[in-house]
Amino acid sequence: MIADLLASVFLCDGREVLLHIEIQAQREPKLAERILNYNYGLYKDYKLPVASLVVLADAGKRWRQDSFHNDVFGTQMGIRFAVAKLSAYAELIDELLLQRNVFAWVTAAHLLARQTHGKEEARYAAKWRLVRLLYQRGWHKRRIIDLFTVIHWLMPLPAELERRLRLDIRRLERRHSVEWLSEYDQLRLERREKRGIRIGRAEGRQEGRQEGLQEGRQEGAAEVLGRLLCRRFGALSPTVQKRLAKASPEQLAQWGEAVLDAKTLKQVFSARS
Repeated sequence: MIADLLASVFLCDGREVLLHIEIQAQREPKLAERILNYNYGLYKDYKLPVASLVVLADAGKRWRQDSFHNDVFGTQMGIRFAVAKLSAYAELIDELLLQRNVFAWVTAAHLLARQTHGKEEARYAAKWRLVRLLYQRGWHKRRIIDLFTVIHWLMPLPAELERRLRLDIRRLERRHSVEWLSEYDQLRLERREKRGIRIGRAEGRQEGRQEGLQEGRQEGAAEVLGRLLCRRFGALSPTVQKRLAKASPEQLAQWGEAVLDAKTLKQVFSARS
């Protein structure tokens, strides 16, 4: 899994900078080179300083990339970026869960999900532990629900264990005199509905099936065009990737025709039918 986030922030001295956050869940030999391309691409597009922050969420303990450099005939080019290696905290889960910092808590949840992969009862115990801690932290309801969403995504359970967890949550809520199980149910329903939109829900509604198929075709076209652009012009910046993801089928078709003759990425995106 690869994910990237981009945000504009203002420093205490009033300067505006871009934060480029990359989450890398498996080893990639050319990660550092890709970060260089993204960083420079963002600078070129926005003319703002860019800080690239990389979270390495792979299971290994030694693999780490935090720089890329070329030095030829006195010409130096490269980048050094900040890295957080989550597996380095594998022995510190208890300490992480004592923190009120949300990022420490999510890191602990990620590590527990890794440790309990393929171990259903152990995963249930870890997930139930995290749910209990959500209440004990005294966080407000919205934060509890948001963090539970993270747990639910990181640590799926078989149906029987999921039902047991729901009963445990209900008992826990009675002790705390709160209710958000209904929102938990709503979360599960929303996840099913989103999945149905992507693939066309199999409940007989032709309109829903056609919508899912159309979205699937569009996503496939954007992915193929992205690969072609990458081969011709190098790694694509997050800005370009988002542009492809949001493009209409007509725009994708225009750009697909232009990619064969264009000499630059700008010429591709300026193409008109």
